[in-house]
Amino acid sequence: MIKKIYRLKENEIKKVLKYKKPFFSYNLIANIIDNKLPYSRFALFLSGKHVKTAVSRNFFRRLFYDISDKYKDKWSFDIVVIPKKWKIFDKKDKAIILEFENDLKFIFKKIFTK
Repeated sequence: MIKKIYRLKENEIKKVLKYKKPFFSYNLIANIIDNKLPYSRFALFLSGKHVKTAVSRNFFRRLFYDISDKYKDKWSFDIVVIPKKWKIFDKKDKAIILEFENDLKFIFKKIFTK
């Protein structure tokens, strides 16, 4: 997990979703805006439609924050990642976990190399 200062709050998530610039991968959409802080902040938006149990939701949230920890000091963006409508995540399926990690790394590489 990353520190709280690197995570977005609910009102900040709404602001990002309102003034967004989207980046796409096969399963995920990353919405970003610039911030005036010397670091980036992150949020993952998983609903009950994407993940069936709270255990799986927390697993993917922790995995997201572990991967995003490497990118927190590169630029100054607010980033909200949302799965596409048809995607369902399951903690027990290794292929889905690997796909999630690869999509996140692809999106972050795309965002931070522009």
